[in-house]
Amino acid sequence: MDTAVSCRGLTKRYGDVLALDALTLDVPVGAVYGILGPNGAGKTTLLRLLTGLAHPTAGEATVAGLSVTAQAPAVHQRISFLDQSPQYYSWMRGRELITFVGELFGLRGAELRTRVDEALTLTGLASAANRRISGYSGGMRQRLGLAQALVNRPEVLFLDEPASSLDPAGRHEILAAIASMRGAATVCMSTHILADVERICDTVAILNHGRLLVSASVAELQERYAQPAFELELDPGQGDAAEQFIAAVRASRWAADVVRTADIVRVVASDAAAAGREILPLVAAHGIQVQRFERLRPSLEDIFLRLTAASTSEKVQAS
Repeated sequence: MDTAVSCRGLTKRYGDVLALDALTLDVPVGAVYGILGPNGAGKTTLLRLLTGLAHPTAGEATVAGLSVTAQAPAVHQRISFLDQSPQYYSWMRGRELITFVGELFGLRGAELRTRVDEALTLTGLASAANRRISGYSGGMRQRLGLAQALVNRPEVLFLDEPASSLDPAGRHEILAAIASMRGAATVCMSTHILADVERICDTVAILNHGRLLVSASVAELQERYAQPAFELELDPGQGDAAEQFIAAVRASRWAADVVRTADIVRVVASDAAAAGREILPLVAAHGIQVQRFERLRPSLEDIFLRLTAASTSEKVQAS
């Protein structure tokens, strides 16, 4: 089985609201898969459908090779889910909760104790395991949610905003824990923190208005959608020579746009290969002194904003 999650025409309506619109996608086995989208894009609805917490209006989905609707009990044994705002029995201690969840999965004895210790250690909660949950901070509760989701060693792990309430140190630990699962489990995580996706995700799905805009690796998205750009930092005080150089760049067939801010010149290229070859010879030809020259790496945020803005514009025009 090469696909851990598969959706075909997956649709969900809540009355007149179309929360998910005929979504089709595949998640490879062992991947860390990021699900992005603005508020109301359908991210949480998708996770709820894939975990069996909601039923589709139309279409179908399989998880770990099993139908989410027709084989729900078998699916639930192979997956785990961390909700965006998990709720706990606050009178319990951390270890008690993880043990309780392990027992619900049928774990007993030494295996249960091993799994509980493993989950607590992986999420950085071992030292706080015997404290009551009522005394946990928001970040600790988020870690506890991940620990309970890991205790059954799921084949597919669904995470809804897993690092949203963590401080930078806690986010680093949780992301490292999620990344360490690559290959051992398939992780599908929704988030609005684009830097987290760039850091650990193999593939990204971008949703807007319930529709899938694209599903690809970050590198593929950068290659496909982002305009290549180059930036030069000039030595100050070069006067006319700098102006002549910029004019020459603007006149080049490969320059789509040239923006100068003080001594920084940014060149958006219509032909990246040609720009990369010809910018530095132009620098030399005009006797320009350059402190720095680099090809800018487009961010996932740039691509995300570009795609979602275009999608929203199309929806407005259609309505």
